[in-house]
Amino acid sequence: MSNLFEPLTLRGLTIPNRVWMAPMCQYSAAGEGPDTGAPNDWHFQHLAARAVGGSGLILTEASAVAPEGRISPYDLGIWNDRQAEAFRRSTGFLTSQGVVPGIQLAHAGRKAATDAPWSGGSPIDPDDTRAWPVVGPSALPFSGAHQTPDELTTDEIAAIVGQFADAARRALTAGFKVAEVHGAHGYLIHQFLSPYSNTRTDSYGGPLENRMRFALEVVDAVRAVWPEDLPLFFRSSATDWLDEGVAGWTGDDNVRLAKELQAHGVDLLDVSTGGNVPDATIPAAPGFQVPFAAAVREQTGLATAAVGLITDPHQAEEVVSTGRADAVLLGRQLLRDPYWPRHAAAALGATLPSAPQYARA
Repeated sequence: MSNLFEPLTLRGLTIPNRVWMAPMCQYSAAGEGPDTGAPNDWHFQHLAARAVGGSGLILTEASAVAPEGRISPYDLGIWNDRQAEAFRRSTGFLTSQGVVPGIQLAHAGRKAATDAPWSGGSPIDPDDTRAWPVVGPSALPFSGAHQTPDELTTDEIAAIVGQFADAARRALTAGFKVAEVHGAHGYLIHQFLSPYSNTRTDSYGGPLENRMRFALEVVDAVRAVWPEDLPLFFRSSATDWLDEGVAGWTGDDNVRLAKELQAHGVDLLDVSTGGNVPDATIPAAPGFQVPFAAAVREQTGLATAAVGLITDPHQAEEVVSTGRADAVLLGRQLLRDPYWPRHAAAALGATLPSAPQYARA
């Protein structure tokens, strides 16, 4: 028996297995015009191929809750009804294949207004018509090349909280069954959490309780509009990977956040790391982030998903079977091999149902 291919039930939703697709930006949406931010044929095939490949849950890429919350002009968004309607083609197909469709709700904050990676990925010149003013918890740029963000007022923070709730409502109408709040990788919520990027002196800065306030307000707003029988995820970066003595977000902070998220209705923590410090040294190696997911699960009881250089079926099976995480999220490995879950099932002696059109294979 393979634990990796056992179902997982969260609230009233059962996910057919524990191999899930992590959100991966495609930078392929229209950057202007009426279809700005809406998914297109590229996004459909990207999601559909992984659904046929056997992933139990597929999380779409970070979808901005406001135009200025995009990482690039070519990101997906869900700040209007036209975008939500365009998602229905993908969510309908995923559901028809027995796959759970999920969406990651995001705001890039001070890391917004950059170009697509294959165009250099650099911040877009503020005078370029594709750019826009960026915002953050404090007037601290991500790097010397990035714009200095405008420090958000408390009224503007409240407005963004409302944008997350509105995006969640649209996601529900679009057919999504899981919503994930993006609080990782140096984007806006992570920027509030970490003292490295948050130097505020009001109720949103200073001690940990204050720095968590924005994240918990967003979670409360999304949970209030998300059905009680459907799960809510949160993605965190468990550490900023800063040297000892430099103030930043830590694994202990992440556990404390997890306890609060659990109390506020989050059902699973998707545990990643990094992204808030441009020159951080990250010791990337197979499974290097799994201990952070394990720490949350052990110390809080909150379900977790592990991510990061998980590429081998037996490695993934060990993570789940030993209780270090409840599921694994694959990113680049699924870009290389959309059928990885099927190959993994074969390697582990598990049975994974296939589309009848492909059963003869």
